[in-house]
Formats: sequence, structure tokens, C-alpha cells
Amino acid sequence: MTDLESFRADTRAWLEANCPAEMRTPMRSEDDACWGGRNFQFQSEAQERWMRVMGEKGWTVPDWPAAYGGGGLSPAETKILKEEMAAIGARTPLSSFGISMLGPALLKYGTEEQKQRFLPEIARGEIRWCQGYSEPGAGSDLAGLQTKCEDMGDHWLVNGQKVWTSYADKADWIFCLVRTSTESKHGGISFLLFDMESEGVSTKPILLISGYSPFCETFFDNVKVPKDQIVGEVNKGWDVAKYLLGHEREMISGMGLGSGSAKTLAQSLGEIDDPVLAADIALFDVDAIAFAAMSEHFIDQLKAGEAHPAMPSMMKYAGTELNKKRHELIMAAGGSDALEWDSERSRGGKAAREWLRTKANSIEGGTSEVQLGIVAKHILRLPGA
Repeated sequence: MTDLESFRADTRAWLEANCPAEMRTPMRSEDDACWGGRNFQFQSEAQERWMRVMGEKGWTVPDWPAAYGGGGLSPAETKILKEEMAAIGARTPLSSFGISMLGPALLKYGTEEQKQRFLPEIARGEIRWCQGYSEPGAGSDLAGLQTKCEDMGDHWLVNGQKVWTSYADKADWIFCLVRTSTESKHGGISFLLFDMESEGVSTKPILLISGYSPFCETFFDNVKVPKDQIVGEVNKGWDVAKYLLGHEREMISGMGLGSGSAKTLAQSLGEIDDPVLAADIALFDVDAIAFAAMSEHFIDQLKAGEAHPAMPSMMKYAGTELNKKRHELIMAAGGSDALEWDSERSRGGKAAREWLRTKANSIEGGTSEVQLGIVAKHILRLPGA
């Protein structure tokens, strides 16, 4: 038996012994996701136990170094773990912007003290992060941000506003882009970490057309931040921000993988007796299979440092469009029943609300127009792009 075969056998046995039965069922909605953090309310003892045992094993972040709370697994071992989890239908034990975005940036740009302080807490689900990037006047033109950060000698002083801050009202800490100099648009930005319970931080939820509110406005009024909570060099936070955006777009592209085929999801709303709709669903499933294969190849390249810098934009756009199409098909399959909004039978209008929520996919993490522009310029190299 090879080392990888032995690892697979051991992994399969460990998962069988440690993954609760309740955590081997499909998530019913976003509410079933485990975010962790100091204020998170677990839905069940099984959900909490699954996050804890995976965190202790280092398998919430299997490819991070063991010194920072990870599993220290090789790319091949990480892939085997994911395959074995999928084989038993195991849920992701921990959903976290700390894992998908901040962690990779800290591993590359953080000091040793910052890595030791924050990464193990992220891996164990003890801290929940939000992202302070977009501002009312600086969304697509992110480098135009105006949140002011002044050097007060023994601390930083932050004043300004962020918008579309996902789950800011539930987060423990924020990773935030701030302006520390006005001499250069890109060169005057710094990447700052601070506690959301700091005096002067406040949030206001933004209600979406779906009736849900994952987004917030976030306000900073004379917020004092310790000097050692800058990641990377002062005025060079744009480098950190760009690196993190690549990982954010990788995360968002994962929506294209969905939670099963369109046919399976559509059938949950009723029988499919329309041949045109059935053909559309079959075509979608072909696209979804192709996207899954492309996604696996992209992630392998990204982990190996071989991915084209513009690939995350291509994957983000493709995943966004695939997810939107999936929910459009579900709505078409459900007919007028899928438009129901409040009843217990429709689980509070699950189909309609999730369909409306996908409209934000084209905006969050960089608009589709911006992503297409990046692909046109840097991958297709079209003239004038």
C-alpha cells in the first residue's frame, strides 16, 4: 500500500468515527452554515462537535502549516480529504472569511507574531472576520477609497465608512483597507486589522430584495487601533488587497459548483414534464460538470502558484453566471408555486429568496463588468481592453 493509499484509508476511518450523522445531510439553506466566532449560536450539538474535532485535527484548513493550526497536508492529501468528505456527504465544518480570504494573505504578508496570534484562532473557529473594502464612492474603483487612518504616535486613528460589508453585524474582527497617505492613489493604502467591538465602530444592515440582509454599512468614528495591526508595510496595503481579492474570487466562483445538479434541485419543486425545460437542465448539467473540472484544475494551479493572475476573475464570472442559471431553472421548474414567499410549505419562500439573492453575485467580489474587462485585457489581450 502506498503512502497516499494508507492516508486515504486512515482518513476514511477517522471521518467515519468522528463525523456526526447529522453533519452528513445536505445543508437546507445558508442558515445551516457554521461560521464560528465568539458570538456564534450553534444549531445543534452535532454542528459544534464537528467544527471542534475538525479544528483540533487541523482539517478546517488542511493545507495550512501545522504551526498555525492547520493540518500540514500536501496538495494530494488535501484532495483525498475532500474526496472522502464528499463520499459520505460531510458538510464543511467551518465557513469563514478568515479561512478563504484573510488566512492566505496573513500566510504571505503577515509577521510571525500576527500569524501566531490570528491563524490558530481562525482554524479553530474562535474568531469571525468581515471584510472592509468597498465604500459608497469606491466600489469598482476600490483604490479610490477615502477611509482615513492617521498615525497618532502610539496608535492609528480611523474615520470613515464601508458598505456591502458582509455579516459585519455578526463579525468579531474586520480586515480593512484604509488610506494612510494621499500622495498616491494606490500607494497610500494600508491593510489594517481591528476588533469590531472597538469604541467608535457601528454597523447598519442593508435589506436586500430577497428579504435577507447579509450586507451592512459599517461606520468608523475615531476608532483607535494598535500600531502592530497593520499587515504588510504602511502605504503598501494594495499588494495585500490584490492578493486577497484573488482568493475571494476563488471562493465566490465556488458557488458555481452548487449543491447538486439542477435536475435534482428542480425536481424538489415538482415533476419536470416540459421537454424544453428538461433540455435546458441537461445542458446546464453539462456546463456544471465542465465547470467542476475546470475549477479543480484552477485550484491546483492556484495552490502551486502557477495560475494566471487573471484566472480568479474568469472563474468568479463563470461561477456567478452558473449559479444564477441554476436558480433560474429552479424557478422555471417551480412555476407559480416557486413565487410563494412566506408559507411553511415553501420553507419561507426559499426558492424565490435564493433566486433573488443570486442577483448580488454579479456585484460582490467585483462586478461582472469589471471581471470581463480583466479577462479581456489580461487573458484574451483584446485591443483597447
